Amino acid sequence: MSKICKKDKVMYHALLNKMDEIVNCEDVNHYKNLRKHLEEYKRVHIKNSFVLLFKYIPSEDKVILWDLDHHDNVYRC
Repeated sequence: MSKICKKDKVMYHALLNKMDEIVNCEDVNHYKNLRKHLEEYKRVHIKNSFVLLFKYIPSEDKVILWDLDHHDNVYRC
């Protein structure tokens, strides 16, 4: 995250806002579920071309932020 903060402050603040939105959301199930090898993750877009993948564990009421990458790269295995 420090690398993002140094390179692109707007992206950094957008990421922080989106992470806060996910953590404080009452119903995480409205976020897009992924398919195939990423089916345990959900996604949210940040600044149009970046995607944040995260996993929600309902039994523990926990959100795990998994990956942030460009839309073209994030879905590759």
